[in-house]
Amino acid sequence: MITSKETEKYDVGVQYLQRIQSLLPDPQMVDVMDNLRDRVSICNWIGEYIEAVNILLQAHLNACHDCFDSRDRKSIDIFAIPLASSVRLDGFCNITTVPTTILVDVGRVAPADWLALVAHEYAHAHLGFPGHDREYAMVLSHLCLGLGFPQPSTIPNDRSLYYWPPYSASIDPLAFWRG
Repeated sequence: MITSKETEKYDVGVQYLQRIQSLLPDPQMVDVMDNLRDRVSICNWIGEYIEAVNILLQAHLNACHDCFDSRDRKSIDIFAIPLASSVRLDGFCNITTVPTTILVDVGRVAPADWLALVAHEYAHAHLGFPGHDREYAMVLSHLCLGLGFPQPSTIPNDRSLYYWPPYSASIDPLAFWRG
């Protein structure tokens, strides 16, 4: 028998997914509701734990903010979300939202490496630009210095910039979201 607490967790999870989907250029970047096998467990997990995860991500965002003078900080929101496997991204910075929104699939990255992924997306948010040009490399270098990560290449469009700072990817991203 399904309890009212389980139903509430599920409903909170569904509402969260719908709210976050509205921050994406294509709502299908999140396809949890199409996942018949895992939909219930993922929504229940989100309903119970997403607030705590987002608090941790906010702390990482604040660490990135601290690398800049308060006058240079942009208005940025950050949220955890299970991105569809077809998206092939671990994180996404939507520079078209106000404030700019960073969305991180925390299931795709080891928790110890969440800050690295946040720093990568933060550099995009700080610039308001999706590319990996020289200016991006310089902002990312500044963040890496402030956060204690190894320095990236400063060669514009160097392929290593697409995955810098380095982090460990998860084999089964949905395992995290299923709980």
